[in-house]
Amino acid sequence: MNDPLHRSSRRNRILAALLLAAGLLSMALTLRASHPQGASAKKSSAEILDGFRHVEAASVSDALEQVIGKKMYMTHRMRPISATKFAGFALTVKLKKEANDDPNALQGMLTAIDSGDADSVYVMVVEDGADIAGMGGLMGTAMHARNFSGAVIDGGVRDVAYLNKIGFPVYALGIVPSTSVHHYRFDGSNIPVVCDGVEVKPADIIVADADGVVVVPRASAEQVLELAQKMDFNEHSMYAYIEKLKSITEAVRKFGRL
Repeated sequence: MNDPLHRSSRRNRILAALLLAAGLLSMALTLRASHPQGASAKKSSAEILDGFRHVEAASVSDALEQVIGKKMYMTHRMRPISATKFAGFALTVKLKKEANDDPNALQGMLTAIDSGDADSVYVMVVEDGADIAGMGGLMGTAMHARNFSGAVIDGGVRDVAYLNKIGFPVYALGIVPSTSVHHYRFDGSNIPVVCDGVEVKPADIIVADADGVVVVPRASAEQVLELAQKMDFNEHSMYAYIEKLKSITEAVRKFGRL
């Protein structure tokens, strides 16, 4: 056991084992550094949507400007029929202005509603339709029964008393008693549309609250959500700081958020 050759051989084996362990550790750290967001860490669609339901539309809008450099919020004209907050995946529908006596002119619109499911947001563009009700109580009831998150109508809405009764959230350009029947024709669903000046593609994420409606392109959703959450945290932290110091200048200097 005290043979110098035996001790030397043992030391060599220990050294080789240590070098192997160090090499494996280095390889593992390198792989982890090069893949910080591995498949298991990537957020699911459900997690992303849940995240957007808990951030403010204003923070989402600000984050979008930084991430993609574009205005993605709808104008002040797009207002809720009652106080609401929701987020969901866009199901788009377009109506074309065209007088007709075709009983099936709007069938595609109804089929689109029946194709939606939980977490859908019905995004309808009614051509030149500020004074035309793009939806009312019947369509709202169908969406509510299918667990849609809400609806955004680039046009008017009617039957608001019933929509409020069932608690289905709708944003629209205004409240009007008119109908699209005999005045419009279905012009496509699950297609890119421009809703109140903002491009909306199928499955984009719609975020809406008391401040308005924002559209998040699906490809940028995770990055936008992460930044919006940070912005929300900073802003909410600033309120108490401003009240304590009685200075918004100091708060902005500390948190870098306005």
